[in-house]
Amino acid sequence: MTPAVVAARKAGIAFELHEYEGIDPGEGDYAVAVANALGVEPERLFKTLVVSVDGKLEVFVVPADRQLNLRSVGKRAKMADRGEAERATGYVPGGISPLGQRRLLPTTIDESALLFEKIVVSAGRRGLQIELAAADLIRLLKARTGPIAA
Repeated sequence: MTPAVVAARKAGIAFELHEYEGIDPGEGDYAVAVANALGVEPERLFKTLVVSVDGKLEVFVVPADRQLNLRSVGKRAKMADRGEAERATGYVPGGISPLGQRRLLPTTIDESALLFEKIVVSAGRRGLQIELAAADLIRLLKARTGPIAA
């Protein structure tokens, strides 16, 4: 049981877990490969990215088939290094979940999530995804939404 699953259970929200195997995070577009392995549309599976914005870490959640538009989040925005992301979230890259992080970082979810009844995000480890209502994820994280994907 990952901290993400514990957080979802504790919140009392409806969710479904999906497992997959055989995908190496270092090969090609990992998030799209995960979506394909699960049979989920890549635009409905969202990846969690940790970014340094003006020296402070923030989380951005974007569709698997798109990239984060760094210009849309700040002039001095850059991807956090792997170690920094692991220390802040408690998760390894390829398994970073927006839920159950070591400390709640400011989070923005791409507004396209609102187009779907349910979206899929990492459940806190490689090989495990959690499907839940976008509205529940936004509420639990006290997240903002906006046009952050390119």
